[in-house]
Amino acid sequence: MDNTTIKSTENTDVKDVKGELTYEDKVVQKIIGIALENIQGLLTVDGGFFSNVKDKLVNSDDVTSGINTEVGKKQVAVDMDVVVEYGRDIRDIYEQMKKLISEQVNKMTHLDVIEVNVNVTDIKTREEYESDSETVQDKVTSAAQTTGQFASKQTNRAKNAISNQSDKISDNLESEPRVE
Repeated sequence: MDNTTIKSTENTDVKDVKGELTYEDKVVQKIIGIALENIQGLLTVDGGFFSNVKDKLVNSDDVTSGINTEVGKKQVAVDMDVVVEYGRDIRDIYEQMKKLISEQVNKMTHLDVIEVNVNVTDIKTREEYESDSETVQDKVTSAAQTTGQFASKQTNRAKNAISNQSDKISDNLESEPRVE
């Protein structure tokens, strides 16, 4: 048998490994969208008319809707339209948004947020917002349930009517002799 010594290769420092780390816009938009879910008084980030049409048709959990970003190698700029709850301090909400966006994006990506532009497109009471948020999908589901309940009631009525009529016929048959 041959005694061969295996030499271990030198440990390379991770800093010596070349490469580049980049982020798609949607990754940063998702970080921002999830972070903004916890801001009191911010009803929604509004993606404009076409986003509203999509959201009115089908329930959507797309947290990136309405958030536009420009992601560079070191920095991020953010633009969005929002709807704020009536009676809330809009300036305070904006400051909270800037702080939270900056912290979360930096914490997860080490990118610096250099700009957060927020355009307030509407203010609504919580009740108005919840009423307006009902989608066509919700309305169809509600209509289907109502129609189903109505059909079920009508079916039960028909069953009861048939049952009552068959009881009457049966009673009549029993009371009259069939053969004389």
